[in-house]
Amino acid sequence: MTAPVASVLFVCVHNAGRSQMAAGFLTHLAGDRVEVRSAGSVPGPEVNPAAVAAMAEIGIDIADQKPKILTPEAVRSSDYVITMGCGDACPYFPGRHYLDWPLDDPAGQGVEAVRPIRDAVRARVEQLVAEIDARTRPAS
Repeated sequence: MTAPVASVLFVCVHNAGRSQMAAGFLTHLAGDRVEVRSAGSVPGPEVNPAAVAAMAEIGIDIADQKPKILTPEAVRSSDYVITMGCGDACPYFPGRHYLDWPLDDPAGQGVEAVRPIRDAVRARVEQLVAEIDARTRPAS
């Protein structure tokens, strides 16, 4: 097994919806090529059941995930830091690639409302995988 080509940290307030879905997609799409983390500035008690259900509909299981607290160490050890609504709560370290994805918060929503958020997260993660691959592909 080779070392991951990049590490990515997804951050949202509760680490219960958007960031968990993004981590699930990235793990599914990139496998071991990318180290995937997620965290929240104020972690919730559990992953949003509607997010779990929406991901299960497309064959990605995030039911075993638990919300985690955002730490400076997690940010420092990540190549990409993707925020989704936590704004200034995320510490800044030079040399990291910071992206902010303005996505609706699925908290308190049913699975019908979470599906379009899930699909928007997937599209952004697919773009991220393409960017990581472009950055890490050897020059020909």
